[in-house]
Amino acid sequence: MLPHQFFKLLSDETRLRCLLLIARHGSLRVCDLTSALEESQPKVSRHLAQLRALGVFKDKRQGQWVYYGISRDIPGWCRKVIEVLAASRCLQKEYRADNERLRSNPGSCH
Repeated sequence: MLPHQFFKLLSDETRLRCLLLIARHGSLRVCDLTSALEESQPKVSRHLAQLRALGVFKDKRQGQWVYYGISRDIPGWCRKVIEVLAASRCLQKEYRADNERLRSNPGSCH
């Protein structure tokens, strides 16, 4: 993955928000993300597919659920950028509501 491809992915707010939630909470399902982001399932799935296509995310099926997590195969510089973003107090504050919705609706998938 080239740096400009990675940063272009992060230039979209929905993809950035997905990345931050998954970086902070480990693996999440599409329904977890749709609830936390208050976005439609097709929109979230489309953005997850873009992140997966470039190798940032891996998906794992467990029973009826598909979990998305950060790939272990990403370059070290990508991992470092993600760690810095996830730890950023500014971004934590900006997207606090996403985390609160995620925490308030555990297991919200039907």
